[in-house]
Amino acid sequence: MDTLSSTVQAWAGSAFAAVFRGIKVVRPQRPIHPKGIQLVGTMQRDDGERQPSGIPWLDTAGTNRVEARLSRSLGLPDAFPDILGLAVRFTEQDRLSDMLLATTGPTGIGRFVLRLRRDAAAAVFSSMMPYKSDTGPVLIAARTIESPGKLPVDPAAFRSLLGGESWTLELHHATPLGAWTRFGTLTLKLAKHAEDTAERFDPVLNPLPTAGTYGWTKRLREPSYAVARGRG
Repeated sequence: MDTLSSTVQAWAGSAFAAVFRGIKVVRPQRPIHPKGIQLVGTMQRDDGERQPSGIPWLDTAGTNRVEARLSRSLGLPDAFPDILGLAVRFTEQDRLSDMLLATTGPTGIGRFVLRLRRDAAAAVFSSMMPYKSDTGPVLIAARTIESPGKLPVDPAAFRSLLGGESWTLELHHATPLGAWTRFGTLTLKLAKHAEDTAERFDPVLNPLPTAGTYGWTKRLREPSYAVARGRG
């Protein structure tokens, strides 16, 4: 059964890669998330008692400077809703880590269903694919707790509305169907030196500190990321 599951997962990963390859003919630089907004800020993991996730880094208080990118996954025209992506990069002990979140539902099976959104400030972002902890699978999610108002992911409108203010999101972890537990905050501002970034965020090459990766998630993700890197 394990061999059969691995085969199905590998097939699915190859199928996703084939789709990426086709889109890349039209969008050679970025098959998905073609247009984004560059952000910078801090990610703070709370001090004090809280329900542990089983990922030591996540369960330990601390602060990281971050670079982030908010983007429209499908690249639909700005007037339409889209699946929104929030990629966050930071350095921990001289190693890059990338955390990728996308708009989903907040509860139950909805956490595994991508949703079209117009307003980043009203959206729930989650990792969808779980991290491997000492106690089992862990999801990460983010939701806005402070913003100047609506934040449509039309780059020009977003930059105009956010201006010099901050966008603050509350960070949570949970088991796949369990209750969310707050573990910190992510505070973002517009980057001053560029409208977008050429950086590619890759959770396969740059995993979360002290978190493991399930083989099935890697089999699903790696072929598509290899295509995005230009190696597939």
